Amino acid sequence: MCGGKGARMKSKEEKLLLKYKKPLIEHVLNAFKNSGIFSRIVCITSNNAPKTREFVSALGIDVLETKGNGYVDDLGESLHKFEELVFVASGDMPLLDSEVIRKIVGLVNEENVWTSILVRKDFLQSTGLDAEFFIDYNGEQCAYTGISIIDPTKVKSMQPVNESCIIFDDKRIATNLNTKKDYDLICAT
Repeated sequence: MCGGKGARMKSKEEKLLLKYKKPLIEHVLNAFKNSGIFSRIVCITSNNAPKTREFVSALGIDVLETKGNGYVDDLGESLHKFEELVFVASGDMPLLDSEVIRKIVGLVNEENVWTSILVRKDFLQSTGLDAEFFIDYNGEQCAYTGISIIDPTKVKSMQPVNESCIIFDDKRIATNLNTKKDYDLICAT
């Protein structure tokens, strides 16, 4: 997912093109490529991030354009265009790597319609990061990581589906850069 406005970052530059050694989105794309387990990598973009769309296109990555109405709407608009399991990740995860992707794929039950990957609130905050909101999952406060594995053949126009969750406390997926504070923290390491 790489078509958001990045408004919380409060930057003049498109968020996914901000650099942490290289543009944020490039870390995510390299993680997918290096995992060696995906038949296709597609970036979901919108007019909110035209330079990001140009950047990923120049790298030879397939692009699927959405209306840019927000993460959930853009994901819903896109899912019906796929016929196999889809691994969805936010484009602002600079620590994501191929090893953690393979681990997550190994944890997922392919029979589930929608599996979201969570991190515990305590773990997230121990890294110096925070989330905008938390959910209660099996009596624990958790945050969404921005990673989901979805069977799009079982999802109809973003109607409610049974969501399965996996708690996976790992800094590589907990580090999702939404604010200037998040970005400054990762750049300080």
